[in-house]
Amino acid sequence: MDIILAISIAVGCLIIGGVIGFVLFRYIIKQKYNQIIKEAQIEAETLKEKKQLELKEKFLNRKAELDKEANQRNQKMQSFENKLKQRELTLNQQHEEVQKKMNDIESQRNNLSKQQEKLDALIVDQRSKLEAISGLTTEEARESLIESLKDEAKTQAQQYINEIMDEAKMTANKEAKKIVIQSIQRVASETAVENSVSVFHIDSDEVKGRVIGREGRNIRALEAATGTEIVVDDTPEAIVISAFDPVRREICRLALHQLVADGRIHPARIEEVVAKVKKQIEEEIIETGKRTTIDLGIHGLHPELIRIVGKMKYRSSYGQNLLQHARETANLCAVMAAELGLNPKKARRAGLLHDIGKVPDEQLEIPHALYGAQIAEKYKEKPDICNAIGAHHDEMEMTTLLAPIVQVCDAISGARPGARREIVEAYIKRLNDLENLAASYPGVTKTYAIQAGRELRVIVGADKISDKDIDALSADIAKKIQDEMTYPGQVKITVIRETRAVAFAK
Repeated sequence: MDIILAISIAVGCLIIGGVIGFVLFRYIIKQKYNQIIKEAQIEAETLKEKKQLELKEKFLNRKAELDKEANQRNQKMQSFENKLKQRELTLNQQHEEVQKKMNDIESQRNNLSKQQEKLDALIVDQRSKLEAISGLTTEEARESLIESLKDEAKTQAQQYINEIMDEAKMTANKEAKKIVIQSIQRVASETAVENSVSVFHIDSDEVKGRVIGREGRNIRALEAATGTEIVVDDTPEAIVISAFDPVRREICRLALHQLVADGRIHPARIEEVVAKVKKQIEEEIIETGKRTTIDLGIHGLHPELIRIVGKMKYRSSYGQNLLQHARETANLCAVMAAELGLNPKKARRAGLLHDIGKVPDEQLEIPHALYGAQIAEKYKEKPDICNAIGAHHDEMEMTTLLAPIVQVCDAISGARPGARREIVEAYIKRLNDLENLAASYPGVTKTYAIQAGRELRVIVGADKISDKDIDALSADIAKKIQDEMTYPGQVKITVIRETRAVAFAK
């Protein structure tokens, strides 16, 4: 019991001591907290006063700066006002000076008016004296002066025109010739001449009798089947096939070749072979058209246009093979378009198709260029291609740059020496027309068309035309030839004026 009591007393003492210690600790903490709060308040007050002082100092500094800026602005405004006042004074002085000068000018104008009146009266008086001395009125003198001035102005104008033409020839013609020459040099083609007859060679004259047949039935059947005329005469080892259609001649030639090689020649066999050859030729025409378009890099042509291009192989124009002419023109167009910075593919396409109007067998009442444009439009060619085809002989207005290129390249291909044959009568008529056209001008004594009509020499009388007038005469003749005649290439007009002195010693 004593131990338990002692323990209880000890525990009680410990609890009491703990309570007392906790109370003391709490008191100390509260004192410390109050002290910290008090110090923080003091520090906050100090910091507040410091910040207020700093703000006040900044405010004072900013106020001083603003006052300084305001003073500077006031000074500038004052200076500006002073300048304005000075300028106003200056303007007032200038206005007074201008007013003074205007008054002086007005007085001078009045003096000039008076002097002009005196001068007009003097001119009238002097004119009357001059009319009396010269015996001419004012109108007559004016007309005489105008005529002399007209002659002088005409001479100067002709000289000026010659200078401009020379300068243009040195610049524009130089570049144009360069492009044309480069185009021609870069395209080489053969000279192909087609005739209206074909010659079929045979090994012996015995074949002629088999071709003619009994009472001529074989040759009549062959002529009827092919639409050609077969001439079997005394020409050794040759049979002549005559027709204006090269396709018919080719069909007849191939049929004869197969019949002679086979040996069986009779009307039924002839009809069979001719039908087979026609089919072969049609296939060859299409194959030729396709090969031509592939060689030239032209794509997307309508099948009927490809067939027309292939058929050109069996057509000729003035003795020039039409397909070769079309290929040559297409290549020239592409080269020239490339030199001019245009689309060479379109130019090549237009050049190939420009003569498709010559291929149809039927006789047309419209020019081949317009008919070709209609065909191209029918088979969905683009408008610029159709225009180039229709305008290459000036039968349609040119609307794109492709048209003059095709026209020029067509002329280059056709005017190449040896490319085409001309009918003798038409050739002689053109030369006579050239000479007669130049001879119709007054003062012309003789005319000579030389170099196959590519140059016209005009001899004028020295007593009728002066040296100053021969330039105008050559230009007038050239313009008249351009307007009234059709010719390949160009015609050079040379006007010759010479003075001869003849004397006789007796």
